[in-house]
Amino acid sequence: MKVLTIEWRHLDVDGETCERCSDTGSTLDREVRKLNTALLPSGIRIEWFETKLDGDRITESNTVLFDGTSIEDILEIGSSENYCGSCSDLLEKESFCRTIHYDGFEYEDIPAKAIKDAVYKVLDIKRPEEPQMLFF
Repeated sequence: MKVLTIEWRHLDVDGETCERCSDTGSTLDREVRKLNTALLPSGIRIEWFETKLDGDRITESNTVLFDGTSIEDILEIGSSENYCGSCSDLLEKESFCRTIHYDGFEYEDIPAKAIKDAVYKVLDIKRPEEPQMLFF
């Protein structure tokens, strides 16, 4: 069985994380479950774990690594930072957190599509077509 390991790094202050990191964690958990349902029959399993960071490592917060490589490097996308009120509240000081630039937009949390795109690229397999919604 081939195993892809995903690491999610995020701020943790007394068991709490910021809103954008929390959103990324929820998305990651949901997408890994879906991906495992699709990929396990092919002999591929995805595992993920979290690394909790203290305030001194906030610049690493909300980072997702696939077998040790960042999502930015895998998808060849940019990152930057902006003010994060949630982290500022947790740390009791003005804080700026990572964002990613993906598909023409800046995201404060890592979107599901980026996670899926990175998984399929790392595994070097074609991503299945997703059903299209039709509106009449």
